[in-house]
Amino acid sequence: MAIYDPKSRKAEEFINDGEIRATLAYAEENKRNVELIDQILEKARPHKTETGVACSGLTHREALVLLACDIPEKVEEIYKIAEEIKLAFYGNRIVMFAPLYLSNYCVNGCVYCPYHHQNKHICRKKLTQEEVRQEVIALQDMGHKRLAIEAGEDPVNNPIEYILECIDTIYSIKHKNGAIRRVNVNIAATTVENYRKLKEAGIGTYILFQETYHKQSYLELHPTGPKHDYDYHTEAMDRAMDGGIDDVGLGVLFGLELYKYEFAGLIMHAEHLEAVHGVGPHTISVPRIKRADDIDPDVFDNSIPDDEFEKIIACIRLAVPYTGMIISTRESEEVRGRALKRGISQISGASRTSVGGYTEEERPHDSEQFDVSDQRTLDEVVRWLMEMGHIPSFCTACYREGRTGDRFMSLCKTGQIINCCHPNALMTLTEYLVDYASEETQKVGFALIERELDKITNEKVRGIAAKNIADIRSSNRRDFRF
Repeated sequence: MAIYDPKSRKAEEFINDGEIRATLAYAEENKRNVELIDQILEKARPHKTETGVACSGLTHREALVLLACDIPEKVEEIYKIAEEIKLAFYGNRIVMFAPLYLSNYCVNGCVYCPYHHQNKHICRKKLTQEEVRQEVIALQDMGHKRLAIEAGEDPVNNPIEYILECIDTIYSIKHKNGAIRRVNVNIAATTVENYRKLKEAGIGTYILFQETYHKQSYLELHPTGPKHDYDYHTEAMDRAMDGGIDDVGLGVLFGLELYKYEFAGLIMHAEHLEAVHGVGPHTISVPRIKRADDIDPDVFDNSIPDDEFEKIIACIRLAVPYTGMIISTRESEEVRGRALKRGISQISGASRTSVGGYTEEERPHDSEQFDVSDQRTLDEVVRWLMEMGHIPSFCTACYREGRTGDRFMSLCKTGQIINCCHPNALMTLTEYLVDYASEETQKVGFALIERELDKITNEKVRGIAAKNIADIRSSNRRDFRF
Protein backbone atom coordinates (compact mmCIF):
# COMPACT_ATOMS: atom_id res chain seq x y z
CA MET A 1 0.00 0.00 0.00
CA ALA A 2 1.37 3.42 -1.01
CA ILE A 3 2.45 5.79 1.75
CA TYR A 4 1.77 9.52 1.51
CA ASP A 5 4.90 11.49 0.66
CA PRO A 6 4.62 15.01 -0.83
CA LYS A 7 8.28 14.83 -1.90
CA SER A 8 7.83 11.63 -3.89
CA ARG A 9 7.78 11.70 -7.68
CA LYS A 10 5.22 8.85 -7.78
CA ALA A 11 1.60 9.92 -8.31
CA GLU A 12 0.12 7.40 -5.87
CA GLU A 13 2.41 8.74 -3.12
CA PHE A 14 2.03 12.53 -3.53
CA ILE A 15 -1.69 12.21 -4.40
CA ASN A 16 -2.36 9.50 -1.88
CA ASP A 17 -5.86 8.05 -1.64
CA GLY A 18 -5.44 7.01 1.99
CA GLU A 19 -4.30 10.50 2.98
CA ILE A 20 -7.22 12.10 1.14
CA ARG A 21 -9.73 9.81 2.85
CA ALA A 22 -8.16 10.48 6.25
CA THR A 23 -8.33 14.23 5.47
CA LEU A 24 -12.01 13.96 4.52
CA ALA A 25 -12.75 12.20 7.81
CA TYR A 26 -10.75 14.80 9.76
CA ALA A 27 -12.61 17.65 8.08
CA GLU A 28 -16.00 16.09 8.73
CA GLU A 29 -15.09 15.53 12.38
CA ASN A 30 -13.93 19.15 12.83
CA LYS A 31 -16.22 21.12 10.54
CA ARG A 32 -17.93 22.72 13.57
CA ASN A 33 -14.85 22.86 15.81
CA VAL A 34 -14.92 26.62 16.29
CA GLU A 35 -11.65 26.77 18.20
CA LEU A 36 -9.78 24.90 15.44
CA ILE A 37 -11.52 26.86 12.67
CA ASP A 38 -10.52 30.14 14.30
CA GLN A 39 -6.90 28.96 14.53
CA ILE A 40 -6.90 28.05 10.83
CA LEU A 41 -8.47 31.36 9.84
CA GLU A 42 -5.91 33.27 11.88
CA LYS A 43 -3.10 31.35 10.18
CA ALA A 44 -4.56 32.15 6.75
CA ARG A 45 -4.96 35.87 7.38
CA PRO A 46 -2.44 38.23 5.67
CA HIS A 47 0.04 39.80 8.09
CA LYS A 48 2.48 42.69 7.79
CA THR A 49 6.21 42.09 7.55
CA GLU A 50 9.26 44.34 7.24
CA THR A 51 9.09 44.01 3.45
CA GLY A 52 5.33 44.24 3.01
CA VAL A 53 2.60 41.62 3.47
CA ALA A 54 2.87 37.86 3.79
CA CYS A 55 0.61 34.83 4.06
CA SER A 56 1.30 31.43 5.57
CA GLY A 57 -1.10 29.47 3.37
CA LEU A 58 -2.81 26.32 4.61
CA THR A 59 -2.16 22.60 4.50
CA HIS A 60 -4.65 20.43 2.63
CA ARG A 61 -6.12 19.27 5.97
CA GLU A 62 -6.57 22.79 7.28
CA ALA A 63 -8.08 23.98 4.01
CA LEU A 64 -10.53 21.07 3.87
CA VAL A 65 -11.77 21.83 7.40
CA LEU A 66 -12.72 25.30 6.16
CA LEU A 67 -14.35 23.89 3.04
CA ALA A 68 -16.41 21.48 5.17
CA CYS A 69 -17.36 24.18 7.68
CA ASP A 70 -21.05 25.09 7.46
CA ILE A 71 -21.21 27.74 10.21
CA PRO A 72 -22.57 30.81 8.34
CA GLU A 73 -20.53 33.45 10.17
CA LYS A 74 -17.32 31.43 9.69
CA VAL A 75 -18.06 31.01 5.99
CA GLU A 76 -18.42 34.79 5.72
CA GLU A 77 -15.06 35.15 7.46
CA ILE A 78 -13.51 32.78 4.92
CA TYR A 79 -14.84 35.03 2.16
CA LYS A 80 -13.56 38.17 3.86
CA ILE A 81 -10.04 36.77 4.28
CA ALA A 82 -10.00 35.46 0.70
CA GLU A 83 -10.74 38.96 -0.58
CA GLU A 84 -8.07 40.44 1.73
CA ILE A 85 -5.47 38.00 0.38
CA LYS A 86 -6.43 38.66 -3.22
CA LEU A 87 -6.17 42.43 -2.74
CA ALA A 88 -2.89 42.13 -0.79
CA PHE A 89 -1.05 40.33 -3.60
CA TYR A 90 -2.97 41.03 -6.80
CA GLY A 91 -4.67 44.29 -5.91
CA ASN A 92 -7.75 45.11 -7.96
CA ARG A 93 -6.11 43.89 -11.18
CA ILE A 94 -7.75 41.19 -13.29
CA VAL A 95 -5.59 39.63 -16.01
CA MET A 96 -7.35 39.11 -19.36
CA PHE A 97 -6.81 36.25 -21.81
CA ALA A 98 -8.55 34.19 -24.49
CA PRO A 99 -8.33 30.52 -25.48
CA LEU A 100 -7.34 29.63 -29.04
CA TYR A 101 -8.38 26.17 -30.23
CA LEU A 102 -5.96 24.81 -32.83
CA SER A 103 -7.38 21.33 -33.44
CA ASN A 104 -10.11 19.09 -32.07
CA TYR A 105 -8.68 15.86 -33.47
CA CYS A 106 -8.19 13.52 -30.52
CA VAL A 107 -7.43 9.82 -29.99
CA ASN A 108 -8.67 9.68 -26.39
CA GLY A 109 -12.01 8.32 -25.23
CA CYS A 110 -12.75 10.80 -22.41
CA VAL A 111 -16.45 10.37 -21.67
CA TYR A 112 -17.03 14.00 -20.59
CA CYS A 113 -15.44 15.70 -23.64
CA PRO A 114 -17.07 16.07 -27.08
CA TYR A 115 -13.66 15.68 -28.71
CA HIS A 116 -13.58 11.98 -27.71
CA HIS A 117 -12.70 9.88 -30.71
CA GLN A 118 -15.98 7.91 -30.72
CA ASN A 119 -17.92 11.13 -31.46
CA LYS A 120 -18.48 10.71 -35.20
CA HIS A 121 -20.78 13.69 -35.84
CA ILE A 122 -18.70 16.53 -34.40
CA CYS A 123 -17.03 18.65 -37.08
CA ARG A 124 -13.31 17.81 -36.94
CA LYS A 125 -10.94 20.60 -37.85
CA LYS A 126 -7.27 21.53 -37.63
CA LEU A 127 -6.11 25.07 -38.37
CA THR A 128 -3.58 25.67 -41.10
CA GLN A 129 -0.90 28.26 -40.35
CA GLU A 130 -2.81 30.80 -42.46
CA GLU A 131 -5.95 30.05 -40.44
CA VAL A 132 -3.95 30.46 -37.23
CA ARG A 133 -2.83 33.82 -38.57
CA GLN A 134 -6.41 34.91 -39.27
CA GLU A 135 -7.60 33.77 -35.82
CA VAL A 136 -4.76 35.68 -34.14
CA ILE A 137 -5.51 38.85 -36.12
CA ALA A 138 -9.16 38.57 -35.05
CA LEU A 139 -8.06 38.24 -31.42
CA GLN A 140 -5.58 41.11 -31.73
CA ASP A 141 -8.31 43.29 -33.25
CA MET A 142 -10.37 42.68 -30.10
CA GLY A 143 -7.42 43.81 -27.97
CA HIS A 144 -6.11 40.52 -26.60
CA LYS A 145 -2.41 40.22 -25.74
CA ARG A 146 -2.39 36.82 -23.97
CA LEU A 147 -3.62 33.50 -25.38
CA ALA A 148 -4.00 29.96 -24.09
CA ILE A 149 -3.69 27.53 -26.99
CA GLU A 150 -5.65 24.28 -26.86
CA ALA A 151 -5.49 21.10 -28.93
CA GLY A 152 -6.72 17.53 -28.66
CA GLU A 153 -4.24 14.70 -28.24
CA ASP A 154 -3.47 13.17 -31.61
CA PRO A 155 0.14 12.27 -32.49
CA VAL A 156 -0.68 12.26 -36.23
CA ASN A 157 -2.74 15.44 -36.56
CA ASN A 158 -1.36 17.41 -33.59
CA PRO A 159 2.28 16.40 -33.09
CA ILE A 160 4.55 18.62 -31.03
CA GLU A 161 6.03 20.02 -34.26
CA TYR A 162 2.58 21.37 -35.21
CA ILE A 163 2.14 23.01 -31.81
CA LEU A 164 5.60 24.60 -32.03
CA GLU A 165 4.90 25.90 -35.54
CA CYS A 166 1.63 27.44 -34.33
CA ILE A 167 3.41 29.15 -31.42
CA ASP A 168 5.98 30.60 -33.81
CA THR A 169 3.21 31.83 -36.09
CA ILE A 170 1.31 33.45 -33.22
CA TYR A 171 4.33 35.36 -31.94
CA SER A 172 5.25 36.52 -35.45
CA ILE A 173 1.99 38.36 -36.16
CA LYS A 174 1.96 42.12 -35.62
CA HIS A 175 -1.28 43.60 -36.92
CA LYS A 176 -1.84 47.35 -36.55
CA ASN A 177 -0.92 47.96 -32.89
CA GLY A 178 -1.72 44.38 -31.93
CA ALA A 179 0.67 41.70 -30.70
CA ILE A 180 0.31 38.49 -28.72
CA ARG A 181 2.92 38.83 -26.01
CA ARG A 182 2.34 35.61 -24.06
CA VAL A 183 1.24 32.19 -25.28
CA ASN A 184 0.20 29.74 -22.59
CA VAL A 185 -0.16 26.11 -23.65
CA ASN A 186 -2.83 23.60 -22.66
CA ILE A 187 -1.97 20.33 -24.39
CA ALA A 188 -1.76 16.70 -23.33
CA ALA A 189 0.86 15.33 -20.98
CA THR A 190 4.10 14.73 -22.84
CA THR A 191 7.83 14.02 -22.43
CA VAL A 192 10.58 16.06 -20.79
CA GLU A 193 12.12 16.52 -24.25
CA ASN A 194 8.88 17.99 -25.61
CA TYR A 195 8.47 20.25 -22.60
CA ARG A 196 12.00 21.50 -23.23
CA LYS A 197 10.96 22.31 -26.82
CA LEU A 198 7.94 24.26 -25.55
CA LYS A 199 10.19 26.20 -23.18
CA GLU A 200 12.56 27.04 -26.03
CA ALA A 201 9.57 28.22 -28.09
CA GLY A 202 8.93 30.89 -25.45
CA ILE A 203 5.70 29.71 -23.89
CA GLY A 204 4.36 31.33 -20.75
CA THR A 205 2.53 28.81 -18.54
CA TYR A 206 2.03 25.11 -19.25
CA ILE A 207 -1.49 24.22 -18.20
CA LEU A 208 -2.87 20.72 -17.69
CA PHE A 209 -6.10 19.89 -15.90
CA GLN A 210 -6.03 16.72 -13.87
CA GLU A 211 -9.78 16.32 -14.55
CA THR A 212 -10.08 14.12 -11.40
CA TYR A 213 -7.62 13.04 -8.73
CA HIS A 214 -9.73 9.98 -7.86
CA LYS A 215 -7.75 7.26 -9.63
CA GLN A 216 -10.57 4.73 -10.10
CA SER A 217 -12.90 7.42 -11.47
CA TYR A 218 -10.08 8.73 -13.66
CA LEU A 219 -9.57 5.30 -15.26
CA GLU A 220 -13.32 4.91 -15.89
CA LEU A 221 -13.65 8.44 -17.32
CA HIS A 222 -10.65 7.88 -19.63
CA PRO A 223 -11.30 4.31 -20.83
CA THR A 224 -9.14 4.45 -23.97
CA GLY A 225 -6.21 6.38 -25.40
CA PRO A 226 -2.91 7.57 -23.92
CA LYS A 227 -4.73 9.74 -21.38
CA HIS A 228 -5.89 6.53 -19.68
CA ASP A 229 -2.49 6.37 -17.95
CA TYR A 230 -3.27 8.11 -14.64
CA ASP A 231 0.30 8.12 -13.35
CA TYR A 232 1.79 9.56 -16.56
CA HIS A 233 -0.83 12.31 -16.60
CA THR A 234 -0.56 13.16 -12.90
CA GLU A 235 3.24 13.30 -12.99
CA ALA A 236 3.26 15.61 -16.05
CA MET A 237 4.00 18.81 -14.10
CA ASP A 238 7.18 17.28 -12.69
CA ARG A 239 8.35 16.46 -16.21
CA ALA A 240 7.42 19.98 -17.37
CA MET A 241 9.54 21.50 -14.61
CA ASP A 242 12.34 19.07 -15.40
CA GLY A 243 12.13 20.41 -18.95
CA GLY A 244 12.75 23.95 -17.71
CA ILE A 245 9.19 25.28 -17.65
CA ASP A 246 9.00 27.58 -14.62
CA ASP A 247 5.27 28.28 -14.60
CA VAL A 248 2.71 25.47 -14.55
CA GLY A 249 -1.06 25.64 -14.10
CA LEU A 250 -3.20 23.08 -12.26
CA GLY A 251 -6.94 22.45 -12.37
CA VAL A 252 -9.65 19.85 -11.96
CA LEU A 253 -12.97 19.57 -13.79
CA PHE A 254 -15.37 19.97 -10.92
CA GLY A 255 -18.44 17.76 -11.24
CA LEU A 256 -16.72 14.55 -12.31
CA GLU A 257 -16.08 13.32 -8.74
CA LEU A 258 -17.02 14.42 -5.22
CA TYR A 259 -15.69 17.95 -4.91
CA LYS A 260 -14.09 17.63 -1.46
CA TYR A 261 -11.96 14.74 -2.71
CA GLU A 262 -10.90 16.82 -5.72
CA PHE A 263 -10.17 19.85 -3.56
CA ALA A 264 -7.88 17.82 -1.29
CA GLY A 265 -6.03 16.34 -4.29
CA LEU A 266 -5.61 19.77 -5.88
CA ILE A 267 -4.07 21.31 -2.75
CA MET A 268 -1.85 18.24 -2.26
CA HIS A 269 -0.59 18.62 -5.84
CA ALA A 270 0.31 22.24 -5.11
CA GLU A 271 2.11 21.15 -1.92
CA HIS A 272 4.00 18.50 -3.90
CA LEU A 273 5.27 21.01 -6.46
CA GLU A 274 6.43 23.32 -3.68
CA ALA A 275 8.14 20.45 -1.83
CA VAL A 276 9.96 19.05 -4.88
CA HIS A 277 10.62 22.09 -7.07
CA GLY A 278 10.58 24.92 -4.54
CA VAL A 279 7.70 26.70 -6.28
CA GLY A 280 4.01 25.94 -6.40
CA PRO A 281 1.63 26.30 -9.35
CA HIS A 282 1.61 29.63 -11.17
CA THR A 283 -2.15 29.27 -11.70
CA ILE A 284 -5.06 27.15 -10.56
CA SER A 285 -8.18 26.90 -12.75
CA VAL A 286 -11.65 26.01 -11.50
CA PRO A 287 -13.74 24.76 -14.46
CA ARG A 288 -17.09 23.03 -13.88
CA ILE A 289 -18.42 20.47 -16.35
CA LYS A 290 -20.77 22.07 -18.88
CA ARG A 291 -23.09 20.94 -21.66
CA ALA A 292 -21.46 20.28 -25.06
CA ASP A 293 -22.02 18.28 -28.23
CA ASP A 294 -22.60 14.64 -27.25
CA ILE A 295 -22.13 15.51 -23.55
CA ASP A 296 -24.93 15.90 -21.00
CA PRO A 297 -23.58 17.18 -17.68
CA ASP A 298 -26.63 15.73 -15.89
CA VAL A 299 -25.14 12.29 -16.50
CA PHE A 300 -22.50 13.19 -13.92
CA ASP A 301 -24.08 13.24 -10.47
CA ASN A 302 -21.44 15.32 -8.67
CA SER A 303 -22.52 18.77 -9.80
CA ILE A 304 -21.72 21.69 -7.49
CA PRO A 305 -24.20 24.47 -6.62
CA ASP A 306 -23.01 28.05 -7.07
CA ASP A 307 -22.64 28.80 -3.35
CA GLU A 308 -20.40 25.76 -2.81
CA PHE A 309 -18.42 26.69 -5.92
CA GLU A 310 -17.72 30.14 -4.44
CA LYS A 311 -16.56 28.49 -1.24
CA ILE A 312 -14.16 26.24 -3.15
CA ILE A 313 -12.61 29.30 -4.81
CA ALA A 314 -12.24 31.13 -1.50
CA CYS A 315 -10.66 28.13 0.24
CA ILE A 316 -8.16 27.66 -2.59
CA ARG A 317 -7.22 31.32 -2.22
CA LEU A 318 -6.58 30.82 1.51
CA ALA A 319 -4.61 27.61 0.97
CA VAL A 320 -2.43 28.78 -1.95
CA PRO A 321 -2.41 32.58 -1.50
CA TYR A 322 0.24 33.52 -4.06
CA THR A 323 -1.18 31.56 -6.98
CA GLY A 324 -3.13 33.15 -9.82
CA MET A 325 -6.69 31.81 -10.05
CA ILE A 326 -8.57 31.50 -13.33
CA ILE A 327 -12.26 31.37 -14.17
CA SER A 328 -13.43 30.99 -17.75
CA THR A 329 -16.49 31.87 -19.79
CA ARG A 330 -17.92 28.48 -18.85
CA GLU A 331 -19.44 30.46 -15.99
CA SER A 332 -22.12 33.13 -16.22
CA GLU A 333 -21.59 36.86 -15.71
CA GLU A 334 -23.24 36.60 -12.29
CA VAL A 335 -21.07 33.71 -11.08
CA ARG A 336 -17.89 35.31 -12.43
CA GLY A 337 -18.72 38.60 -10.71
CA ARG A 338 -19.04 36.91 -7.32
CA ALA A 339 -15.95 34.77 -7.93
CA LEU A 340 -13.82 37.90 -8.36
CA LYS A 341 -14.47 38.75 -4.71
CA ARG A 342 -13.47 35.24 -3.63
CA GLY A 343 -9.96 35.27 -5.07
CA ILE A 344 -10.07 35.00 -8.87
CA SER A 345 -7.30 37.02 -10.55
CA GLN A 346 -7.59 35.99 -14.22
CA ILE A 347 -10.60 35.71 -16.53
CA SER A 348 -11.15 35.02 -20.20
CA GLY A 349 -13.18 37.38 -22.35
CA ALA A 350 -15.13 36.93 -25.61
CA SER A 351 -14.02 33.28 -25.73
CA ARG A 352 -14.92 30.92 -28.52
CA THR A 353 -14.28 27.25 -27.79
CA SER A 354 -14.51 26.02 -31.36
CA VAL A 355 -11.67 25.55 -33.83
CA GLY A 356 -11.62 28.60 -36.10
CA GLY A 357 -14.37 30.33 -34.14
CA TYR A 358 -12.94 33.85 -33.96
CA THR A 359 -13.06 34.47 -37.70
CA GLU A 360 -16.73 33.48 -37.90
CA GLU A 361 -19.27 36.28 -37.64
CA GLU A 362 -21.72 34.03 -35.79
CA ARG A 363 -20.50 31.85 -32.93
CA PRO A 364 -20.12 28.31 -34.36
CA HIS A 365 -21.46 25.44 -32.27
CA ASP A 366 -20.55 22.41 -34.35
CA SER A 367 -17.01 22.10 -32.95
CA GLU A 368 -17.29 23.70 -29.49
CA GLN A 369 -15.63 21.95 -26.58
CA PHE A 370 -18.25 23.32 -24.17
CA ASP A 371 -21.09 25.81 -24.03
CA VAL A 372 -19.99 29.38 -23.29
CA SER A 373 -22.20 30.94 -20.62
CA ASP A 374 -20.72 34.44 -20.71
CA GLN A 375 -21.03 35.49 -24.36
CA ARG A 376 -20.30 39.20 -23.98
CA THR A 377 -17.75 41.01 -26.14
CA LEU A 378 -14.33 41.83 -24.71
CA ASP A 379 -15.32 45.52 -24.65
CA GLU A 380 -18.38 44.68 -22.55
CA VAL A 381 -16.36 42.53 -20.15
CA VAL A 382 -13.66 45.21 -19.76
CA ARG A 383 -16.24 47.92 -19.03
CA TRP A 384 -18.08 45.63 -16.58
CA LEU A 385 -14.85 44.99 -14.68
CA MET A 386 -13.98 48.68 -14.49
CA GLU A 387 -17.47 49.62 -13.32
CA MET A 388 -16.94 47.21 -10.42
CA GLY A 389 -13.62 48.89 -9.57
CA HIS A 390 -11.28 46.30 -11.13
CA ILE A 391 -8.39 47.07 -13.48
CA PRO A 392 -8.50 44.83 -16.57
CA SER A 393 -4.83 44.02 -17.17
CA PHE A 394 -3.31 42.95 -20.49
CA CYS A 395 0.15 42.89 -18.94
CA THR A 396 2.72 40.21 -19.84
CA ALA A 397 5.78 41.99 -18.43
CA CYS A 398 6.83 39.46 -15.78
CA TYR A 399 7.09 36.67 -18.34
CA ARG A 400 9.15 38.83 -20.72
CA GLU A 401 11.34 40.26 -17.95
CA GLY A 402 12.19 36.81 -16.63
CA ARG A 403 10.06 37.16 -13.50
CA THR A 404 8.78 33.58 -13.64
CA GLY A 405 8.79 30.55 -11.37
CA ASP A 406 10.54 31.12 -8.03
CA ARG A 407 11.56 34.65 -9.09
CA PHE A 408 7.91 35.64 -9.53
CA MET A 409 6.89 33.92 -6.31
CA SER A 410 9.64 35.58 -4.26
CA LEU A 411 8.46 39.00 -5.44
CA CYS A 412 4.86 38.06 -4.79
CA LYS A 413 5.57 36.69 -1.33
CA THR A 414 7.25 39.93 -0.25
CA GLY A 415 4.50 42.05 -1.77
CA GLN A 416 6.99 43.77 -4.09
CA ILE A 417 5.29 42.58 -7.28
CA ILE A 418 2.71 45.35 -6.90
CA ASN A 419 5.38 47.95 -7.76
CA CYS A 420 5.55 46.39 -11.22
CA CYS A 421 2.06 45.04 -11.75
CA HIS A 422 -0.07 48.06 -10.87
CA PRO A 423 1.57 50.55 -13.29
CA ASN A 424 1.94 47.84 -15.96
CA ALA A 425 -1.78 47.09 -15.71
CA LEU A 426 -2.64 50.76 -16.13
CA MET A 427 -0.34 51.14 -19.14
CA THR A 428 -1.69 48.06 -20.93
CA LEU A 429 -5.25 49.11 -20.13
CA THR A 430 -4.46 52.47 -21.75
CA GLU A 431 -3.29 50.63 -24.87
CA TYR A 432 -6.58 48.74 -24.96
CA LEU A 433 -8.67 51.88 -24.47
CA VAL A 434 -6.86 53.86 -27.18
CA ASP A 435 -6.69 51.09 -29.78
CA TYR A 436 -9.85 49.01 -29.32
CA ALA A 437 -12.40 50.32 -26.81
CA SER A 438 -15.78 51.87 -27.49
CA GLU A 439 -16.32 55.51 -26.57
CA GLU A 440 -18.34 54.52 -23.50
CA THR A 441 -15.62 52.13 -22.30
CA GLN A 442 -12.94 54.76 -22.90
CA LYS A 443 -14.79 57.24 -20.72
CA VAL A 444 -15.04 54.77 -17.82
CA GLY A 445 -11.46 53.58 -18.33
CA PHE A 446 -9.62 56.89 -18.44
CA ALA A 447 -11.42 58.02 -15.28
CA LEU A 448 -10.37 54.79 -13.57
CA ILE A 449 -6.75 55.21 -14.68
CA GLU A 450 -6.59 58.75 -13.23
CA ARG A 451 -7.84 57.47 -9.88
CA GLU A 452 -5.52 54.46 -9.88
CA LEU A 453 -2.41 56.47 -10.77
CA ASP A 454 -2.85 58.39 -7.50
CA LYS A 455 -2.63 55.08 -5.59
CA ILE A 456 0.96 54.41 -6.71
CA THR A 457 2.93 55.38 -3.59
CA ASN A 458 6.37 55.44 -5.21
CA GLU A 459 6.61 58.95 -6.66
CA LYS A 460 9.20 58.01 -9.28
CA VAL A 461 7.19 55.02 -10.51
CA ARG A 462 4.02 57.12 -10.57
CA GLY A 463 5.73 59.81 -12.65
CA ILE A 464 7.13 57.34 -15.19
CA ALA A 465 3.78 55.56 -15.49
CA ALA A 466 1.91 58.84 -16.00
CA LYS A 467 4.36 59.91 -18.72
CA ASN A 468 4.12 56.56 -20.50
CA ILE A 469 0.32 56.67 -20.36
CA ALA A 470 0.37 60.14 -21.87
CA ASP A 471 2.70 58.90 -24.64
CA ILE A 472 0.39 55.98 -25.42
CA ARG A 473 -2.59 58.33 -25.68
CA SER A 474 -0.79 60.84 -27.91
CA SER A 475 1.28 58.58 -30.16
CA ASN A 476 1.72 55.07 -31.54
CA ARG A 477 4.29 54.18 -28.89
CA ARG A 478 3.36 50.93 -27.14
CA ASP A 479 4.68 48.19 -24.86
CA PHE A 480 6.06 50.19 -21.94
CA ARG A 481 6.77 48.04 -18.90
CA PHE A 482 8.42 47.98 -15.50
